Amino acid sequence: MKDIAWSSILSVGVDEIDDDHRRLIAIFNEFNRAATCGESADYLAATLTELINCTVWHFSHEERLMLKHRYPAMVGHQAAHRELIDAALEWQAGLAQAGYAVAEGEIVFLDRWLTEHILTVDQRLGSFLAQAT
Repeated sequence: MKDIAWSSILSVGVDEIDDDHRRLIAIFNEFNRAATCGESADYLAATLTELINCTVWHFSHEERLMLKHRYPAMVGHQAAHRELIDAALEWQAGLAQAGYAVAEGEIVFLDRWLTEHILTVDQRLGSFLAQAT
C-alpha cells in the first residue's frame, strides 16, 4: 500500500494540529513500510506502539483545545477518538498473539480512518478554532 502524502487538503488550518497530523502520518507511513517490507515482529510492535502513543497524545492535545475554546461538538469528537484507540489497542493485542503478521486490510483501515478523520471532524474543529482565536 502506498504512503499517505501530506498536502494542503489535509491541513485543518491550525498549525499545532497540522504539526501533530504530519507526525502521525510519518509514523503511519513507517509502520506501513515496515509491514510491507517484512520487518521483524519486534520492530512492527515498537512502531505500532509509537503510533498508538502518539495518537493518544494527539487526541489529548485536540481535546485540551476543545475544552479551552468550548467546542460544541466535543462529545462526538471525543467518542470518535475513543473508538479508534479502543480498536487500535484491541488490534495491537491481536497482533502480539499473531506475531505481528499485518494484513493489508488492517493498513487500509488505519489509512482510511486517519485521512477521513482529518478530512471530516478535524476540519470542522479547525474551522471552529480559526474563528475562536
